[in-house]
Amino acid sequence: MNNSQPLVRIENLFFSYNAQTEYVLKNINLEIHEGTFTVILGHNGSGKSTLAKLMNLILTPVEGRIFIDGQDVSQADIYEIRRNVGMVFQNPDNQIVASIVEEDVAFGPENLGFEPAEIRQRVDEALETVGMSEYKLHAPHKLSGGQKQRVAIAGVIAMSPRLIILDESTAMLDPSGRQEVLSTIKKLNQEKKMTVILITHYMNEAALADRVIVLKDGELYLDGTPKQVFSEFDKLKNAGLDVPQVTELMRSLNDASEFDFPIDILNEEEAADVIENYIKRH
Repeated sequence: MNNSQPLVRIENLFFSYNAQTEYVLKNINLEIHEGTFTVILGHNGSGKSTLAKLMNLILTPVEGRIFIDGQDVSQADIYEIRRNVGMVFQNPDNQIVASIVEEDVAFGPENLGFEPAEIRQRVDEALETVGMSEYKLHAPHKLSGGQKQRVAIAGVIAMSPRLIILDESTAMLDPSGRQEVLSTIKKLNQEKKMTVILITHYMNEAALADRVIVLKDGELYLDGTPKQVFSEFDKLKNAGLDVPQVTELMRSLNDASEFDFPIDILNEEEAADVIENYIKRH
């Protein structure tokens, strides 16, 4: 348990889009610590994207408070908050604003008023981080979906946020593009020590995180490590969610035979090791 001050603290948060509708989020209490990789899962309409927009001040709570690095966002400079909390959305075409890749990545730092030399350095470092340096003079519209999304991520990290939130950022990509973006996310977290929140409906992506939070009907429903959360098979089904395919496979093998494989296996390598050890013993 991390006892330091959380980077994000949410207290008793409620949100609705207007007074005539019911709450989209209800009584959310949550802490996110610096350097962690958190995935937020939930069925459509569970409130996960709304929660992301609240953390970036695109929306404001009806009740409750949000603190970023100890500062109440309701009393903070909105531009300072957005400088510290970067957002990457589902469709990269909606986030790319320039006709040349490096100009697009420079857009955020330019708006923050950095000197040209500083902007040049930030753009080069951001493109290097996401593996897109060789495309810096390309037109974004000629890139693949995964490449566009990596450019969008570079545009956010060029502003040096403390936290990056990716809201269904792999949803429109093919498997290759998703893998490109996931590799970038893991690099940001593990090598750059950036705090990451990934909102997704892909269970295999959630298995890569330090922590998985499940929302159901606007409330916190499950919260733990991937192994802890994905072992709650019945609760996940109740929330309209599946488990990673390999976890489902191991459970099915147990149900269909005398096997007693662990049900918290999250990846193919782990499953292969367990099955190989079983074969050797028998």
